[in-house]
Amino acid sequence: MSQALKPLLDPALTAMTGIRHGFFTRQGGVSMGIYDSLNTGLGSRDNVPHVKVNRARILAFLGGDAFLTVYQHHSATCIRTAVPWQSNAAPRADAIVTATPGLVICAQAADCGPILFADEQAGVVGAAHAGWKGAMTGIIEATIDQMEAEGATRANIKAALGPSISAKAYEVGAEYLARFVEHDQDNARYFIPSEREGHFMFDLPAYTMDRLGKAGVTASSLNRCTYSEPDLFYSYRRSTHLGEPDYGRLASAIMLTHPQPREENA
Repeated sequence: MSQALKPLLDPALTAMTGIRHGFFTRQGGVSMGIYDSLNTGLGSRDNVPHVKVNRARILAFLGGDAFLTVYQHHSATCIRTAVPWQSNAAPRADAIVTATPGLVICAQAADCGPILFADEQAGVVGAAHAGWKGAMTGIIEATIDQMEAEGATRANIKAALGPSISAKAYEVGAEYLARFVEHDQDNARYFIPSEREGHFMFDLPAYTMDRLGKAGVTASSLNRCTYSEPDLFYSYRRSTHLGEPDYGRLASAIMLTHPQPREENA
């Protein structure tokens, strides 16, 4: 059951000095059953001690001081922090920004798009949970704004979209199309008719990547579908289709490392 943690990595973020990150899969934890095995969702009905062990494993893997998640509610709210909080007192938001080394900030998802941000020069990082509602209402832009308020420069920010549900697996009703088109007529291009009348396949990753580009940051995508790779990823939609009573949450995390002390000349 307990495999080693082998998070997926974004090349641009990996190349940065003083920054560690990982799009963690469902492998490498202690959870059992439908949560097998690296479930980090305290909002799930998993065994809480197991979830805390899984979180501690990610914290140790990255070498951080504290593991921070927020109470995600599909909003456009991003918070900045320089201090940790207790998991049972997590603020309501969908993104975190910090310039404090050692704080592992995490976005959790199980089909929605986890996005990690970093400005290497300024020493500012961010983690955002971008489902369709958060992406449409501005969670990406809010995260970038908060990074700039922390000292980042938009042109220097690099963002990476982690595993999320792909268009081939994301069927939605006509009300979704109507909502997106009402927001912006150009959004119609992210929807194609599905085999079911009155339904459409929605390309959430493409929409998210375009929002990142329009926001003025350099962005890349892992191009991995949560629904289609059950051995690696949790998926809310797949669990629903299988009739499972609950689902795990994937962790996508980033942190600034502590500055290394300078060696004195002998």
